[in-house]
Amino acid sequence: MCPEIIAIGELLVEIMRSEVDVPHGQIGEIYKGPYPSGAPAIFIDSAARMADAFGISTGYVGVIGNDEFGVCIKEKLEKDGVDTSEIQIDTIKATGIAFNQYNSDGSRKFIFAPGAAGETSPEDIHPDYFEDIKCLHIMGSALSISANSRDACYKAIEIARKKNPEVIISFDPNLRPEMLDIETILEICKPVLEKTKILLPSGEEAEMLARVKGENKACKKLLGQGPDIIVLKRGADGCRIFTDKDKEGIQIPAYQAKEVDPTGAGDSFGGAFVVAYLQGWPMEKIGKFANAIGSLKVQTFGPMPSTTYEDAIRLMNET
Repeated sequence: MCPEIIAIGELLVEIMRSEVDVPHGQIGEIYKGPYPSGAPAIFIDSAARMADAFGISTGYVGVIGNDEFGVCIKEKLEKDGVDTSEIQIDTIKATGIAFNQYNSDGSRKFIFAPGAAGETSPEDIHPDYFEDIKCLHIMGSALSISANSRDACYKAIEIARKKNPEVIISFDPNLRPEMLDIETILEICKPVLEKTKILLPSGEEAEMLARVKGENKACKKLLGQGPDIIVLKRGADGCRIFTDKDKEGIQIPAYQAKEVDPTGAGDSFGGAFVVAYLQGWPMEKIGKFANAIGSLKVQTFGPMPSTTYEDAIRLMNET
């Protein structure tokens, strides 16, 4: 199988505190899990569930351990329609784990046990897998987790562009200061940013990438540094889409939702955005669709929900 949308990077399970403001070091407190995760995996799982309505194929390149955590990730992706034939199994390192602590101020604190998550290497990027590529999605976390993973992403971009000169490179900076210092992160993001068509930053990430204060100002500056489309993810305030035609940005309001768990909402949004973009929809409709998926995600505990295309359309029609 040669998928049309491919993502690369870390595969993890999340073990999540079931209550807010419970420190990781609190002895005897409860975690829930495992939940299949990893930012690129959340993206591709969302894309697969949305792509099912259009007959678009999806695939993933990454590494899991030879254990039950790896099995649960792979089974979730396969259930939702992702081709997992390029997911490698590391027989030495265990599947990656992220312990997630929620705080009442909206922040989260992670403890990472990367295990096999950073073991994706350039040797895992097989050119034949990219024959039908339409979109390649890159995450900043996949660039940060290891040099091998970063080089695999760089190689995939070059192969994808050779296989299809019109390929869409979508890039979510997903900056993780706990993994690398900001200057290093910006340095490793630069080669990807220059080849990106769709950039999906938060406001803080846009400011860091552009090195200016003000998220709107930052997005407008980034338009001239590679991306043709910048989708500013604004959480409960929806999104703002910047293009050469709309340099001031189109603000798309969010749908009201009772938040249960925000983990993975931005990645789910990104997967939906890319699928809708491939359909040639008007930009405003794309933004509304992606916002609907983000809204539905936050109402579900765990990073990867089972939300469908029909669920998103139903929410859009009801509002």
